[in-house]
Amino acid sequence: MAAHFPINHHLRPLYRLLSAVAGLYMLVFGVVGFVQTSGAPFFTRDETEWVLGLRTNPAFALLSIIAGVVVLGANIIGRNVAHQINQLAGIVLVVVGMWSLAVMQTEANVFAFSMVNVIVTFILAGIVGIASLYDRVGPTASARAEADKHHSASVA
Repeated sequence: MAAHFPINHHLRPLYRLLSAVAGLYMLVFGVVGFVQTSGAPFFTRDETEWVLGLRTNPAFALLSIIAGVVVLGANIIGRNVAHQINQLAGIVLVVVGMWSLAVMQTEANVFAFSMVNVIVTFILAGIVGIASLYDRVGPTASARAEADKHHSASVA
């Protein structure tokens, strides 16, 4: 059975807005973090700063800038670009959260993640991932056919 992603969901603008806000948070966090950690070694774990409630070093700040630009840009563009990017970003954020949780107390924690960072990463993954489930766009005829198929299957 194929995955069901509704076409032209009536709350699509709300989900795109939430995902864009998540991207904006990543971007602002990255910019402020990069400014506050400038001059520190790129992958430092000792000279980290707390920015907008998260611990960061220059490497994580730069990665956050890139992720924020991609997610925010995709949601500004909209259409199915936002659907594809939000899906990918949700998966990547879950993987990053799991990886960070696994290496938090080791030397492999190159982005200086704390437990707060992991929790916020999972929250952002949830927001962006859930938005990807409802932001698919298509012609009205396709949306109508999909809705008819879905409703007729639930009646039978």
